[in-house]
Amino acid sequence: MTTYLELSYLDLALAALLLVFNAGLSLALGLRLEGRMLFAALRMVVQLLLVGLVLQALFDRASPWLTALVALIMVAFAGREIMARQEHRLAGWWGYGIGSTTMLLAGMVVTLLALNGPLRPDSWYDPRYAIPLFGMILGNAMTGISLGLDGMTSQAGRERAGIEAQLLLGATRWRALRPFAQRALRTGFTPMLNSMAAAGVVFLPGMMTGQILAGVAPEQAVKYQILVLFLIAGATGIGVLAAVMACVWRLTDGRHRLRLDRLL
Repeated sequence: MTTYLELSYLDLALAALLLVFNAGLSLALGLRLEGRMLFAALRMVVQLLLVGLVLQALFDRASPWLTALVALIMVAFAGREIMARQEHRLAGWWGYGIGSTTMLLAGMVVTLLALNGPLRPDSWYDPRYAIPLFGMILGNAMTGISLGLDGMTSQAGRERAGIEAQLLLGATRWRALRPFAQRALRTGFTPMLNSMAAAGVVFLPGMMTGQILAGVAPEQAVKYQILVLFLIAGATGIGVLAAVMACVWRLTDGRHRLRLDRLL
């Protein structure tokens, strides 16, 4: 006998009526968002159902190679999202590569640390632990990295005259771009800091809520949520810092010149 309440597809359909109501409001107010709302909802349902099937297959055939393959696919899609969220992005492979590489680095380091440290499942590659944990870390790091990169490239374009003036006066590229890198880092860190500050007071985090609904004792659910928030904070810090520094390096050259021609 399960300790959680099982949901039927009829239950999901009833909840979906709320989205239909929003689409109706959009239509009545002339917002022209109803099509996007319904398409996004349909895409979400299809994606999650497919993910459920894939995860069940992974759980039945626990393999480090399959777990790594799924993680790489997640990084590939997240890298595309990072690139799409930037108003001005680096040209060529760099626009995709910096976000994907730094996100993979941050997510892999923190996930492996958690699996071999606090969690310690029987197999470190157990997809039941590795995939959900990596996904939560990746999703939050993706937001921070995309904001950090967008802030860095946007500022470089707006403040071109000031940056080039400092470079002409003998400042290194790191010195000239330091204030803008600091702002980009603050921007990238902000969502994570807000989430940590509001957790438990303004909202109950999703993982904790899900565990409580599944019958886990609140004390244990809270411990898991605190652990996950610390892991997310660590991954976001590593990812945003690496991405912004790589962006500064790419926006300049070895002769300490600003290279905005490398932006799209």
